[in-house]
Amino acid sequence: MSILIDKNTKVITQGITGKTGQFHTRMCREYANGRACFVAGVNPKKAGEDFEGIPIHATVADAKAATGATVSVIYVPPAGAAAAIWEAVQADLDLVVCITEGIPVRDMMEVRARMKAKEAAGGKTTLLLGPNCPGLITPDEIKIGIMPGHIHRKGRIGVVSRSGTLTYEAVGQVTELGLGQSSAVGIGGDPINGLKHIDVLKLFNDDPDTDAVIMIGEIGGPDEAEAARWAQTHMKKPLVGFIAGVTAPPGKRMGHAGALISGGADTAEAKLAVMEECGFTVTRNPSEMGRLIRQRLG
Repeated sequence: MSILIDKNTKVITQGITGKTGQFHTRMCREYANGRACFVAGVNPKKAGEDFEGIPIHATVADAKAATGATVSVIYVPPAGAAAAIWEAVQADLDLVVCITEGIPVRDMMEVRARMKAKEAAGGKTTLLLGPNCPGLITPDEIKIGIMPGHIHRKGRIGVVSRSGTLTYEAVGQVTELGLGQSSAVGIGGDPINGLKHIDVLKLFNDDPDTDAVIMIGEIGGPDEAEAARWAQTHMKKPLVGFIAGVTAPPGKRMGHAGALISGGADTAEAKLAVMEECGFTVTRNPSEMGRLIRQRLG
């Protein structure tokens, strides 16, 4: 069992012919069941060709019709990435994973508005992960995105994180302790993105093969506090929390576009306080995440 993806998921790569798309599609194919999972690519100018045996189609709709794929991963450059997300949403996929960093905020606002309008009109809901995220993985089954496969191992700890590198840090610790992960999900650091911490916590809460969850956030925005308040009432599993940016000065824009703090409720200390209040075991030291989750499991 896993959340969002498993060994039977069929995936389309949008931007498969670019350098990044080629490299990461190759890496994902080589991981676990990837050869059976990565079934199509999209490039309107190269339809009919293939990338190392993966057929390339003109549109996401064509690729879906030909393969039955339900998920796409996007490595399209920033200027065209929002249009690529919308194309996948229009094709009624279940999940779109956008790795691209640097998409203009205005483009993302337009896509989000269109997605909401489509849902409001009774259209299919397509989940979006990212943009500016490392993707997600169900160890020993499938990885979609740019995370290093070798640090993961199958287990029963869920990981959800806004920071790519801290996802790997948590995963590495959990693997080293012999616990392993059920799934690890990087939601990305952009201010306008798809799945939030709260959405992923709900999925882990309902997953019978996840025993506990590590949640990693960053300064800026209300998302972590909202997730913590939801968890206080609904979460049935132990939680460990970490917020990056404890030493960040108020008003300073950090590396992630979303990590801009006003100095109020969105500082690291304020978020950690809310999480602690809501039953999380929190740490200010990221090297403690694995040890604390093992402690919580008793």
